[in-house]
Amino acid sequence: MLQAAKMAVSDDDIFRRRLLIEGDGGGDDKRIASLLKTFFHWASESETKEENHAQYERMMKDLALCDCAAGKCLNVYKMNLKEQANYEKLSKEIEQKISEATEKISECKNELQQAKRIRKNRQEYDALAKVIQQHPDRQETTKQLQVIDKEVTSLEEKKKSLEQKLGMRRKQFHVLIAAIHELQQILDADEIDDIKDDIMDTS
Repeated sequence: MLQAAKMAVSDDDIFRRRLLIEGDGGGDDKRIASLLKTFFHWASESETKEENHAQYERMMKDLALCDCAAGKCLNVYKMNLKEQANYEKLSKEIEQKISEATEKISECKNELQQAKRIRKNRQEYDALAKVIQQHPDRQETTKQLQVIDKEVTSLEEKKKSLEQKLGMRRKQFHVLIAAIHELQQILDADEIDDIKDDIMDTS
C-alpha cells in the first residue's frame, strides 16, 4: 500500500512542492532531495520500529528546516512588498515636487515676459518724452516727464524684483533636482545592500 502511494506521487508534484518550500537558499534544495529520498526509503523499506522512528525524527527535523526556510522567504517577500510601496510613495512625492517646481518656473517665465514688456514700454516712454520735449510748453512737459520718470523708476524696480524672484526660483529648482538625484542614489544603495544581504543569507 505504501509502495502504491509512493508511485502515485508524480514528478510534477514533487517539483511543485520543492519550489514552494525551497526558498532562495541553495541548501534547501539538497535538504528537500534528501527528505524525499528518506521518505521514499522509509515508505518502501521494512525496518525495525526503532529505525523507522529514527528516520521519522530525521524527516520531521528536515521538514521543520524547510518550513523555516519557507517562512523566511515569505517574510522577505512581504518586506519587499512594503519597500516597493514605500518607493512608490516616495516616487509620487518626488513627481509632485517636480510638478510644483515646473509650475513655479512657468510662472517665473511669465513674469519675465511681463518684465520685457515693461522694458519695451519704458523705451516707448523715452521716445515719447523726446517728442514732448520739442513742444513749447515746457512746464507741462516737465510735469509729464516727472510722471513718466516715476513710472519708469517703478517699472525698473518691478523688473529687478521679478528678476530676483526668477533667480530664486531657479536656485530652488536646482536644489530640488540635486535632492532628487541624492535620494535616487540612496534608494539604489539600499537596494544593492538588500541584494548583498540576501546573497550573504543564502550563502
